[in-house]
Amino acid sequence: MNRRTLLASLVAAGTLSPWAALAQGDFPSKPVTLVTAFAAGSGPDATLRLVADKLGQLWGQRVQVENRPGGGGFIAMDAVKRAAPDGYTLLQLDSDHLAAVPHLYRQRGADALRAFEPVASIFRTTFLVAVGKDSPFKTLGDVIAASKAAPAKVTYGSWGVGSPGHLGGELLELQTGISMTHVPYREVSQLFTSVGAGDVAWSLGTLPSSSGAYKAGKLRYLAVAASKRLPQLPEVPTAAEAGGPKDFDVNAFVVLVAPKGLPLAVRNKINADMAKVLTDAELKSRFDTFAFEPISWTPEEITRNTETKSKVYEQLVKKANISLD
Repeated sequence: MNRRTLLASLVAAGTLSPWAALAQGDFPSKPVTLVTAFAAGSGPDATLRLVADKLGQLWGQRVQVENRPGGGGFIAMDAVKRAAPDGYTLLQLDSDHLAAVPHLYRQRGADALRAFEPVASIFRTTFLVAVGKDSPFKTLGDVIAASKAAPAKVTYGSWGVGSPGHLGGELLELQTGISMTHVPYREVSQLFTSVGAGDVAWSLGTLPSSSGAYKAGKLRYLAVAASKRLPQLPEVPTAAEAGGPKDFDVNAFVVLVAPKGLPLAVRNKINADMAKVLTDAELKSRFDTFAFEPISWTPEEITRNTETKSKVYEQLVKKANISLD
């Protein structure tokens, strides 16, 4: 009995799923689609296109990116859920989709880790504390002191209720015992325009999202919300160095997932090939301009990091009594 006949017999007998049977062959043998929950031109989209190009070169197959933004990630997630679990359709999500959305949309039962298989990590990014150029605050300690002196008077902006920028502010309140007022915006560009104009006192932001206003001289960075400084901005102190709590750490990570049922052999190959791609010098250089740190986690490490962040988000969502259902 030849190999193809044996596989067909096992599938027919129900001892081997058709997707597992496909996994026994060479993956990929046709084009791969990377669906992203992010808009075209965004940082995650730009990096995914770099990854797609490098994977395409490695695999000798076309790897295309398909943008499905909006709806808190549900548009992209719902589309990929219906795809075959064969590795030819993967989904790019961030830690907010994985760890915050289940707590923000409890009635929808939106648990991405139950609906999808973690496959490979792409990058992690750290957030910065930004104020307008004319802000009276010179350090993060100044923000905390002002908030203690006048509870709820200090404002901070974010790109939406339940966003990392919002929950990061909730984390600072929790760690310092202060009270501030959150002001959500519809778009990141509107947020940093308002921060630069002094309409809100401060906000969190990644380097790509805030660098335009920063380079235009409209923003100042008070701190990196992490335990170490960014190589791209070595003059900006850590939260602890700027008078904030030493554990004030606000970051996000971005990964690839697949519909449940992905064969182990395919998952392991994609994970290993992603790790190879992330060592590419050109890719690392481009990531560096975004202050994106390439990460090569196993699927199990993605799950562990998601669960750790989920516990923090659950506490913050309850604290702020947030529900987006």
